[in-house]
Amino acid sequence: MTPSSRLDQTIRVVSWNIDKRRAPWFALAEMARRGEADLALLQEAGNPPGEIAYELRYENDALEPTTFRDWPLVVQLSDRVEVEWFRQVPAKGWWREDREIEVSGIGTMAVARVVPRGREEEAFLAVSMYARWTRAHPIYTTKEPGRHADISVHRILSDLQSFMEYLDPSRYPMLAAGDLNLCYGATEAPWYARKRVVWDRFAALGLEFLGPQLPNGRAASSTPPDSPEDTRDVPTHHPKRQTPAEANKQLDYAFASRGLHDAITVRALNGVEEWGPSDHCRLLIEIRGT
Repeated sequence: MTPSSRLDQTIRVVSWNIDKRRAPWFALAEMARRGEADLALLQEAGNPPGEIAYELRYENDALEPTTFRDWPLVVQLSDRVEVEWFRQVPAKGWWREDREIEVSGIGTMAVARVVPRGREEEAFLAVSMYARWTRAHPIYTTKEPGRHADISVHRILSDLQSFMEYLDPSRYPMLAAGDLNLCYGATEAPWYARKRVVWDRFAALGLEFLGPQLPNGRAASSTPPDSPEDTRDVPTHHPKRQTPAEANKQLDYAFASRGLHDAITVRALNGVEEWGPSDHCRLLIEIRGT
């Protein structure tokens, strides 16, 4: 883990689906060495290359790590933050340890308590979200069952509700970011109403949508699928048949509890030259200190 000599109080977080690739781990280590990031919220993390694993601190409590290599991680990149990871356990009723969180969807999230060093009053929960695809039940069709990501998002939100104070979300500050495999700006897709419930549920739980949206990222080279021409979505993912320059779909987002959100800015590092070595670009999340 690399020490940082930055004098400002801003905490910089990178949210990134790294597609189980080696190169993004080296990119993260380099960002840490340059003091450009203090924390990483990773999805489809896989395992870091052994030669740099000592530079990064994380806890992987996957119940089946060989099966779910897309397991999200919260990774400490600098000594400007102190991190306390939550151990994930199956749902077991009303009782749990202080550093446990019950999960209903294996491989959907990682949670940690983050304290800016020397500023205990500014502690917040950091959540890396990954909406794993879930196949529809084959009973409904004679064809190959479809797949849906919103099922995983609802599981994530249900599991996080134990941290949420309905009347005062600022009592338990939370930053949640990651790959939701959903398009926010889509208004014409056949599943639009069903997906709209996801975004409405974030808001109902006191988690404010932070985008990124234009102008905090490069606009798509073409209108995103099922979206109006005036969409403010910014591309964060490209399939194998495309390059970053051709990317036109946003799948990665950030949210923060009401109150904390006023101190946060989010930008998609989706310029062609800054995209990085994954099919997803990075989200740079900056939390201003008080």
